[in-house]
Amino acid sequence: MRIPKTWVPSMAKRVVEHLTSSKLIEPKAPVKDITAETETIITNELMAEDRLNDEIREMLKKFETDIDKGRMDYKKVFDLTKQKLVKERNLVL
Repeated sequence: MRIPKTWVPSMAKRVVEHLTSSKLIEPKAPVKDITAETETIITNELMAEDRLNDEIREMLKKFETDIDKGRMDYKKVFDLTKQKLVKERNLVL
């Protein structure tokens, strides 16, 4: 995650406050419940890149010997794999 987790509650609160004060949404549930769900959504979205990076690390374990022997550049293969998966999955990071 590129931003501190401690910022997420504040961000969620501001998003919900803005949406309700701008009359873009009319809450049908308690605002605190909407804010909590918004926190969860924001956290999941911010962690998408972390999950993708973990997945790529697992994929590259198959090529550990080639990387160790200098036949492959880990950083380059990691970045290329990440670009490919981002494009295939239509992710926004």
